[in-house]
Amino acid sequence: MTEPAPSFELLPGAAESSVLLHVPHSARTIPDDARKGILLDDAALGLELDHITDAHTARLAERAAALAGVTPWRFVNRLSRLVVDPERFPDEREEMLAVGMGAVYTRTTHRGELRPADTDPEPLLARYFRPYARAMTEAVAGRLAATGRAVVIDVHSYPAEPLPYELHSAGPRPPVCLGTDAFHTPPELTEAAREAFAVCGETGLDSPFAGTYVPLEFYGTDARVSALMVEIRRDTYMAEPGGPAGPGLDRLASALASLVDSLEPRA
Repeated sequence: MTEPAPSFELLPGAAESSVLLHVPHSARTIPDDARKGILLDDAALGLELDHITDAHTARLAERAAALAGVTPWRFVNRLSRLVVDPERFPDEREEMLAVGMGAVYTRTTHRGELRPADTDPEPLLARYFRPYARAMTEAVAGRLAATGRAVVIDVHSYPAEPLPYELHSAGPRPPVCLGTDAFHTPPELTEAAREAFAVCGETGLDSPFAGTYVPLEFYGTDARVSALMVEIRRDTYMAEPGGPAGPGLDRLASALASLVDSLEPRA
């Protein structure tokens, strides 16, 4: 019997690297136990995956890591966010829960029914969400122990045109959106990202998506952990929805590598 594919993977970088590239939404894989509660047929599910997946972002992080002078660490989700979304809070404070897109989605990008509204999320949270959160906490703790600091760079993408599920879609949709946090995103990190991604076109802040991902153990309390979300508009590097990557991917990988290099101490 073959072993099931891992639901996430920590890919080691240089021992002296403080940077962790986090890729939570790049995969399309849905294990059988998570597929059982989904109401979409195969064709509809495939289309939903085209819209919801941050396609090619794992490749982007991999290429950037290879180009960087000091190889960053990478934490990559190997399962679709339709299994669980590791960047949601699994409680009623999360605003996306109100539209059926909390840690376990019950609605689609077009606000159709994905799972029954009364789905019990606990089995998926126990099997996938909590182990992921623990592993990310340990990955950040590892960088803190090794270097005294940790920089979490979230690698995401978003569609050129708003999807119905988006709650804050009225603002700008620049080629690169930087999501920030008042506590965990120091001005110098934002400025470094603006400079690195200038070659990719206009860079905006917190529109159409805002915030960063920091494990709860460190969130709002440990300033040694800094974080930035990099949201890349999909038409700049791929055919939408769900199509192949284009030459823009290489330009973005070089820009991300430049950002990584700027965050490491000078020799």
